[in-house]
Amino acid sequence: MCSPIVTPMSRKPTGDLRRGWTTGACATAATKAALIRLWGGTFPKDVQITLPKGETPTFPLAQAEAGEGWAAAGITKDAGDDPDVTHGALIVARVSASGSGVQFAAGEGVGIVTKPGLPIGVGEPAINPVPRQMMTDVVDMLAQQYDKPPNVLIEISVPGGAELAMKTWNPRLGIKGGLSILGTTGVVRPFSCAAWIASIHRGIDVARADGLSHVAGCTGATSEKTVQALHGLPDHAMLDMGDFAGGLLKYLRQHPVGRLTIGGGIGKMSKLAQGAADLHSGRSQVDFEMLAEWAGDTAIRDANTALEAYEIAGEPLATTVAERARGQVQKMLQGAEITVDTVVIDRAGRIIGRSGP
Repeated sequence: MCSPIVTPMSRKPTGDLRRGWTTGACATAATKAALIRLWGGTFPKDVQITLPKGETPTFPLAQAEAGEGWAAAGITKDAGDDPDVTHGALIVARVSASGSGVQFAAGEGVGIVTKPGLPIGVGEPAINPVPRQMMTDVVDMLAQQYDKPPNVLIEISVPGGAELAMKTWNPRLGIKGGLSILGTTGVVRPFSCAAWIASIHRGIDVARADGLSHVAGCTGATSEKTVQALHGLPDHAMLDMGDFAGGLLKYLRQHPVGRLTIGGGIGKMSKLAQGAADLHSGRSQVDFEMLAEWAGDTAIRDANTALEAYEIAGEPLATTVAERARGQVQKMLQGAEITVDTVVIDRAGRIIGRSGP
């Protein structure tokens, strides 16, 4: 499972995974339905939109309201078999006349951008460029159909979105008060690692735009807490690397910062030290023969886990892992001018190995 934003639901993939629709696609469908009511007089039962790659999904309306000079429609997001935190959320678009052109506003549960480095400017509703363009295209199309000026204020809301946003990276990225309206294709592809890696990239962009000279990538919450306290780093310096060391380092090669700390438990850091760029248990394994060679202890060859190897060899092994992981990180950075240090922790969050300044 590679999605960065998950819910506690236990949907299990069986056979072909069912894809879903992004919040941006849902917001576009809701906007179209609301405009049909505002300009045409009645709500449609369902609404079809055209996605950037030409697909034409149809969305049933989950909510429909109207008043003098405004109309609002809601679409229930279906994320398919992806464990997305917004699966089942109601995406509402309220439309009314604007002074000039298409304007966007954040309603309940939609965040506001407060830090630079994101594709939307500071102070703007967290509605990404592609969804904005999709909604603008709908306005232009319907304005021509109904012979209306394309001057529309679109307010997007997600009831309960502020609470859902706490389960995402929005607070760290400086998006306050709610969710982002996202999507580049309109389609949610189940368990896609691309979403996680893209979020890492946006975290780097925000850190650089804010002038941070030191960022950290960690494999999990415990290592992140330890590294953040060790270096006194702000939240938006903490990049949720997870298993995707390669995705983090490849982007940093082209978008460097002054200093990088990589932290994690002995298992994933051992994989990194042995040259793995993807630290997921299904895609890389610890080489215990190699660990035994590093530690000079043949008993490690029969270890079942890296933690057991550490229990046999002690902190000298953890230090060696930190040193070799640092070397691998520098190798993957391919000469980028970034000072690197590595931190290995145990399950309690105690530092058991370090390398670097």
